[in-house]
Amino acid sequence: MNPYLRHLLPYPFERLNALKEGLTTKSENAHVSLSLGEPKHAPPKFVLESLSDRRVLESGLTTYPTTRGSRDIRTAIAEWLTHRFNIQADPDRHILPVNGTREALFSFGQAILSGASHSYTLLPNPLYQIYEGAALLRGSTPIYVSNNGKPDFDAIDNNTWDRCELLYICSPGNPTGTFIESDVLGMLIERAHEHDFVIAADECYSEIYYHEGEPPKGLLEVAKDLGVHDFGHCVVFHSLSKRSNCPGLRSGFVAGDANIIERYFQYRTYHGCAMPEHVQHVSSRIWRDEQHVISNRRAYREKFDAINPVLSRVFDVRIPPGTFYYWLRLPGDDESFARDLFVTENITVLPGQYLGRDCQGTNPGQNCIRIALVAPIADCIDAVNRLVNFAEGYYI
Repeated sequence: MNPYLRHLLPYPFERLNALKEGLTTKSENAHVSLSLGEPKHAPPKFVLESLSDRRVLESGLTTYPTTRGSRDIRTAIAEWLTHRFNIQADPDRHILPVNGTREALFSFGQAILSGASHSYTLLPNPLYQIYEGAALLRGSTPIYVSNNGKPDFDAIDNNTWDRCELLYICSPGNPTGTFIESDVLGMLIERAHEHDFVIAADECYSEIYYHEGEPPKGLLEVAKDLGVHDFGHCVVFHSLSKRSNCPGLRSGFVAGDANIIERYFQYRTYHGCAMPEHVQHVSSRIWRDEQHVISNRRAYREKFDAINPVLSRVFDVRIPPGTFYYWLRLPGDDESFARDLFVTENITVLPGQYLGRDCQGTNPGQNCIRIALVAPIADCIDAVNRLVNFAEGYYI
């Protein structure tokens, strides 16, 4: 067995299931899950139509898909990158379709990290656990960057930057919803060139932002603005899961530095993870449609507008600039709160400590919970009202 497997921690939702094991709710209300960031809005209607097209489906099922994907999907992605980030990406050099960002973020670490015992991988803390698993299973030491709002890159010394091979960032960030600003992205690009490491920017929430017309900046966009036109040391990850409510389609892409993309492509030819042709076909259509994305943002905005006043009765909250999460700070222990909330109100939230890591005796997720506004708006409003009523009595 891979000896590094022993370093992996249980996945957050395994820990949540263990926390709830054997518990019975006292509430007669229907269960509402606010824990998993799984979009529940309807996907665009044309997605189902395309997946039901017998001709396309038969062609996809009787063909081995290519690792590089069709020219059409890579062109659709390049067009979207131009529209969204005002960059010029070559479909043949800068882009690879992948089966969702989770698969790609993990496999990218396996392809890029050297396996040297001295190597570091820098990760946000709290974090999406896939980054950590990718580092640990390649024998790289995770270095956690405090990120309970804005990542504290100033705390990283030159020796750490020198040993860094891969930096994972997430903007808008899971779980806080904050953006990494352009000047910080620019600083990271300069550091990557100076210290020779790769930036892997998880931008899967880039199309979920509160203020229409004020989207977050992307890593490749900032690289272009700095004159790094071939996106050296920079790679971004996007998917249709959050943007287009298609988490089950397992469709996304990786884009950036042509030399890195070519090396990653070679890895993927052995990895055996080519996207099926019928999925490529419908994905091309989705990347070329923006109206459903605008409607999707509007639906999340309506939820935040309705729920923020309710949460404000108990919590010090502001609507986050991006994602569909609230990251709420509690006066006490997050595991106890999550457990007792489920028993009393039949509502599931994610304890924040499951997303954080202990650094110098402190877990930045401790005494926080993450709630995901993915359920229908009526269910979200009902659940948050029940959560707030519970919290008002819980902390008296």
